[in-house]
Amino acid sequence: MALTPRQFDPTSDRIVAVTLDPNTITSVDPDEVHEWRIAIYDLVEENVFAPARVKATGPYALHISIIGNYIVLDVRNPDTYEPIAAHYLSLTPFRRLIRDYFRIRESYYDAIKTGSTYQIETVDMARRGLHNEAAELLRTRLDNKLEMDLNTARRLFTLICAVQPFASRIDERESTLPTVLFVCSMNSVRSPIAAALARRYFPGRLIVRSAGVRSGKADGFVHEVMEEIGIDMSVHTPHTMDELVANHFDLVITLSNDAPEAVERRGLEMGAIEHWPMPDPQETEGNREAVLSAYRTLRDTLQQRVRERLEKLVAAPVKVG
Repeated sequence: MALTPRQFDPTSDRIVAVTLDPNTITSVDPDEVHEWRIAIYDLVEENVFAPARVKATGPYALHISIIGNYIVLDVRNPDTYEPIAAHYLSLTPFRRLIRDYFRIRESYYDAIKTGSTYQIETVDMARRGLHNEAAELLRTRLDNKLEMDLNTARRLFTLICAVQPFASRIDERESTLPTVLFVCSMNSVRSPIAAALARRYFPGRLIVRSAGVRSGKADGFVHEVMEEIGIDMSVHTPHTMDELVANHFDLVITLSNDAPEAVERRGLEMGAIEHWPMPDPQETEGNREAVLSAYRTLRDTLQQRVRERLEKLVAAPVKVG
């Protein structure tokens, strides 16, 4: 099948940031997270990419999540993280290719250990052939939706393989797990830190979301102070409350002064709502160390409060759907 031809602009038709949904792509293994980072780095370093049939121009941010048997490719503005286009890609046509990817990868590692040049070259040839087949299939399935060249499709397939085995298959509509929503002004600092801590301390025991009253952008200081305690926040994408799919939460926690009113306007169904006013470290004045100190204070304060409060929530009787 012939693909829709497209002329790419190398300065604007490209991905400059990739983030992963921490609710549906989960791992606490540093080696697995490291593999994600390598795949993301390779994709961002060199790619040609653009959503079809949209007025927005690039460059773009790509947010990836896995829902059921679909991988969601969510294209956003890299500065504001406002949505541009999103496509659900069925993983069914890629099952054999994903299995073969891991089989060939193990064979490649074994060949390196034995030091057999012939075996390494043979496996490497099979690996290239697999990547080419998967890339062509990816481009075909996304034709006239998300456009990319062959090399970009190869790198995107590698990233899909890296994250797919660690997908959380929880259907939030049917789950009996407690649900928690953290809300702050821009979903850049306070609410994503709180949500990340909740996922760290209660893995598989809660469904946690975070959102902002308005659109924000990723914060480098958040990445730095959370990395200090072993949490990778480079995968975070800011979301607004308008993007929430769920409309009911067992517990809503607001962290900024403008959040309670916004929650009320949104008309969420809540089991309970609590207001934890937290200072915004982005407003801290001073040198780098002073700013970092404010971020660490926020992180440590939220660590204690999140653990104490959510321990009571997960210990409560399981709700019946």
